[in-house]
Amino acid sequence: MSGLANRQCVPCRGGVPPLQQDEIEGFLRQLEGWTAVDQHHLKKNYRFKDFREAQQFVNKVGDLAEEQGHHPDICFGWGSAEIRIWTHKIDGLTESDFILAAKIDALTGNTLN
Repeated sequence: MSGLANRQCVPCRGGVPPLQQDEIEGFLRQLEGWTAVDQHHLKKNYRFKDFREAQQFVNKVGDLAEEQGHHPDICFGWGSAEIRIWTHKIDGLTESDFILAAKIDALTGNTLN
């Protein structure tokens, strides 16, 4: 499991600036397959063999999100799931977004060492 995946998301109370491009790039290097869209949110697509496998993954992500108190946007269908993460309170990215991304990857075994 990556170092980020071993950490806990920290609730954002607002009033903090979103991460800047150089900080975002540093965190992205610790993830596999995630992209930062317009310095605003993280996005990743996952592929599965069928609808049931995608649904099981989404349910695990939902449980993780509740545990961490940090909730991604999820869109899924037959054989795929798209995850988008950002900190709604500041309408941008924080370190917790990258932590959640790493934890989601750990659900599938898709992590950097």
